[in-house]
Amino acid sequence: MADRPPYLVIASAIRARIASGELAPGDRVPSTRALTREWGVAMATATKALATLRQEGLVRPEPGVGTVVVRQSAHGSGPAASALSRERIVRAALDIAIAEGLPGLTMRRVATALSTSTMALYRHVPGKGELVRLMTDVACGEVPLGPVPADWRTGLERAAHWLRDVYTRHRWMAQAMASFTRPIASPNAMAYTEWVLKVLRGTRLGPGDKLHVHLMIFAFVQGIAMAADLEEQAKQDSGISDDEWMSQNESRFDAIAGPGDLPLLHTLAAEGDFELDLDSLFAFGLRRTLDGIAALIDETSA
Repeated sequence: MADRPPYLVIASAIRARIASGELAPGDRVPSTRALTREWGVAMATATKALATLRQEGLVRPEPGVGTVVVRQSAHGSGPAASALSRERIVRAALDIAIAEGLPGLTMRRVATALSTSTMALYRHVPGKGELVRLMTDVACGEVPLGPVPADWRTGLERAAHWLRDVYTRHRWMAQAMASFTRPIASPNAMAYTEWVLKVLRGTRLGPGDKLHVHLMIFAFVQGIAMAADLEEQAKQDSGISDDEWMSQNESRFDAIAGPGDLPLLHTLAAEGDFELDLDSLFAFGLRRTLDGIAALIDETSA
């Protein structure tokens, strides 16, 4: 399944900067050329991102200046003029979380994004916990899983990829969904669980084993998603890429993994034919996890 379109990711990031006040009314937003450099995208993608914000009434072209932030008025047009609703609150919260992660999301921040008071939000959403639950439900409902396949392995593989796609579009969910003993009561997230159980319906696994299979797949994808979220945060905090970070720390690793103390690790590094990335780790781990489930199903069927 395709990830969230790049132009929407860029638009969400700029929208969040406007919401936080980093970009105030009248401020110039990054040009298409600046966006292509910052995000590594084509000019057409950057243009589409700004066009999306113009359609929402958040920015406008200013002759001789560029594209600037529009001042929103409660009596004018644009998002601030719309009646406050739970749907608008959730959408604003999603934009902030997508751009900056869950730690940057507060009720006050959402209120600023919607040009309203924090107390006004509480008439629609009782608190951040409920807001995150509503956000999770929207995120899990964006793309349907489709029909349940007859083959359990095909089904579990599809479920794992679907869940990872959700986490890729919404990296903040890696923290929101981290608890197993206190799961989020989201209808769409629970529908995913139901879908997985239907995949296993044709096997002879008992109810407990079926639930554990579901949670094992979930835990595996969750772990990869947490790693991806931490890596993204590290890039934002440090301002350097993974390759640049490794280059800066390579001598330190070489000093530790010497041939005397850690010979196997030294040999692996010296051969230089292994490059770890989360995509390859996900593919390898999912295959091995499904192999283990296949063994369990064979044992149960014997």
